[in-house]
Amino acid sequence: MQALKLSHVSKTYSNGVKALDDVTIEIQPGMFGLLGPNGAGKSTLMRTIATLQEPDSGELFLGDINILEDKMALRKVLGYLPQDFGVYPKLSAEKLLHYFAQLKGIQSKQERQKIVDFALEVTNLYEVKNKSVAGYSGGMKQRFGIAQLLLNDPHLIIVDEPTAGLDPAERHRFLNVLRDIGTDHIVILSTHIVDDVKELCTDMAVLNGGKLLNHNKPIEAINELKGKIWNKIIDKEELEAHTTKFDVINRKYNQDHSLNIKVYSDTRPDESFENIEPDLSDVYFVSLKQNENEMSNA
Repeated sequence: MQALKLSHVSKTYSNGVKALDDVTIEIQPGMFGLLGPNGAGKSTLMRTIATLQEPDSGELFLGDINILEDKMALRKVLGYLPQDFGVYPKLSAEKLLHYFAQLKGIQSKQERQKIVDFALEVTNLYEVKNKSVAGYSGGMKQRFGIAQLLLNDPHLIIVDEPTAGLDPAERHRFLNVLRDIGTDHIVILSTHIVDDVKELCTDMAVLNGGKLLNHNKPIEAINELKGKIWNKIIDKEELEAHTTKFDVINRKYNQDHSLNIKVYSDTRPDESFENIEPDLSDVYFVSLKQNENEMSNA
């Protein structure tokens, strides 16, 4: 299995928004998490990799495929589940998958049935294959989206904000489906939900303002923050003073209306802070905070 390589990819929209700013990264087979807030440039990057829009500059390769020069070669091995995945006709999942398989050029009915059955099994939809997809729940529709993109055995799978709006049980089922297919493909999971990446991904990056801020394995990124995350409970009236004085990366209200604040610092900010074990959300917020500080000092 070959890697996906992006070199110096940039994109500025006509309104002046720099959606991608010199993005260079290599993504190996497995589950890759792209974390970033809304408006960070994640969807622009996903659409660019999926050949739905052109960058202003840069190069993109999947193995030997030059993505910008041979879009059809990339599309043949691509599975793409966008953030808003369409309205379905009132057809059963099985019939709709047969239809999509024919569109993808699989003419043999016997071969089509084998591929459709496989896609339904992998996505845990086989038992409801005769039910209309239009009547599926949100999580089932997302799993159907994965089923249809598996029909051409893609090398590269892109899923953009797939768990937004799903209830906890549907989210769990959907993530299990991604986990099952992630070992044999490059799967890029674009999300602003840190827990999705924590549960699934062996590699990750943080994107904000079109810039790639942190590319690392989740466990290594967490280990780099050991001894640098500090916690303190304060009254909410103290927040402004603490924000001014310290690098506050996160805050959370307690039931008694006090605040838990987390501060990033190489050393203990003062005696009132306790050192705590970092987690992946700290990696995310530290990356965003450092980017914010760089922007304000520029």
